[in-house]
Amino acid sequence: MAEVVIPDPGPTRVTLLTRRLAGGDEEAFREFHAQYFDRLYRFLLVVTGGREHEAQEALQETLLRVARYARQFDREEVFWCWLKAVARSATRDAGRKRRRYLAMVENFALRWGGFSADNAATEDDRLRAALGDALDELGAEDRRLIEGKYLEGATVKELSAAAGLSEKAVESRLLRLRRVL
Repeated sequence: MAEVVIPDPGPTRVTLLTRRLAGGDEEAFREFHAQYFDRLYRFLLVVTGGREHEAQEALQETLLRVARYARQFDREEVFWCWLKAVARSATRDAGRKRRRYLAMVENFALRWGGFSADNAATEDDRLRAALGDALDELGAEDRRLIEGKYLEGATVKELSAAAGLSEKAVESRLLRLRRVL
């Protein structure tokens, strides 16, 4: 009886793409972006319950994580499952970050609830006034860090570069400042 030899089909399209992604190939990232951007966005719209802004933010974080942590996959199904896991993780992390921020703002508002609000017409005005008062009590460098992070949306990396500090030092100062506020 003759032995049947099945020829090796070679690496798949996904294998080649993910191998190049893992190697940091910019053209591979462009191909990945063209092939998966819309699919990931639609997936994230479902995950976020149709909240477009949250889906867009999670998509950007997902793309960053893919660029940072890409590895080779041999099958498209496995690669897509990995992408979905990365996207869900980015969405959860953004939700946690948002909840921490809102809790900090709420805590801040509760602590400053006893100030005189004769001139403040609304809760927002009172909160802005209380925040302004608290920020005025901080030193210039600390104020720049808090305003940069929470009012301007700067990243810790951007803040550390601007302040000439390590990222860990900036994170520690922000933690201390949140406690102070």
